[in-house]
Amino acid sequence: MKLLLKTAALAAALSAAASLTFAETVLIHGEAGPNRGARAAALQWFADELGKRSEGDIRVDIQWGGALFKANAAVQSVRDGVADMGTVIAVYYPQEMAGYGIADLPLDNPDAWVGMRATDELMRSSAAIQQDLADKGLVYIGTFTTSAVHIGCKGAAIRAAGDVENLKVRGVGAYGKVFGELGANMVNMSIYDAYQGLDTGLLDCSQGYSYAVSALKQAEVMDSYTLLDWGQVGGVGIFMNADTHASLSADQQALVAEVGKDMADEFGRLITAANEAAIASMKEQGVEVISLPDAERAKFVERGESFVGAWAETASAGGLPGEALLEEYKALIAKYTAERDSAGYPWVGN
Repeated sequence: MKLLLKTAALAAALSAAASLTFAETVLIHGEAGPNRGARAAALQWFADELGKRSEGDIRVDIQWGGALFKANAAVQSVRDGVADMGTVIAVYYPQEMAGYGIADLPLDNPDAWVGMRATDELMRSSAAIQQDLADKGLVYIGTFTTSAVHIGCKGAAIRAAGDVENLKVRGVGAYGKVFGELGANMVNMSIYDAYQGLDTGLLDCSQGYSYAVSALKQAEVMDSYTLLDWGQVGGVGIFMNADTHASLSADQQALVAEVGKDMADEFGRLITAANEAAIASMKEQGVEVISLPDAERAKFVERGESFVGAWAETASAGGLPGEALLEEYKALIAKYTAERDSAGYPWVGN
């Protein structure tokens, strides 16, 4: 009798365990970048935190290094269900992801946390952007940022705006267009291929972001790194397949949104420390780190202003209220700048 009871108890336990395993929701995430660096750490934090807060109900399976799709195929891959969600970089989709591309504009805001908070609130609060994403089969989850745009070179150094002329430069978005206007020979290349480009001479310089230079080991093939403190490429974030999102319960959807929103604070903490460490490491490796004089920095900022207006026209042509979104975004940047100035960063002192 005891044996029968023990057998029944074991069977019940196994059945319960099987039910729990079956109930687990697994979300496959496609990431083009490697499993190292600040963004990778923030993405892993998102996955771990979602698992923790859901008490194991949701598990994120991250496929690193472009195993599922490359950066320039993320939108269509997530939309078509190649992955449940993935990291989308808006500059690869200037028309299709114009709404998210507002975070890439050279608005003279190099602060990573301010940019992420402003972008996150806009993406969640704008009904026009939400509908535009729904039409594309996507749902916004959370945002990263490249942080401040800088430029690293091999065999060259940029100490003034005019130094860009005739150099072979990898650049993206409005920033790349400004380099082109200043006389650079633009090379269409992913940031993940820039190491090889610099090493082989296909590139003289690459638009970069300090933490990414470190994560991708690009300092090994750089002689100089110029701090532009111009703006940032902030249209980098997590998007989910709309059908996958709809299949989640209301509680699961709310939890995914909550963790996605909180990721901005965690990534702000990580990237601030990572950028400082990356600059120190570059100097140790013999890379000359150059700070532009204010007058030269202003030349880049002024050149970028026309592309802000061009974005508004592109957004409007795509059915979005371009000018209204731009004013709303600028107001959000001012809001979070004031919050930072009055209360400091949320992770300081915690």
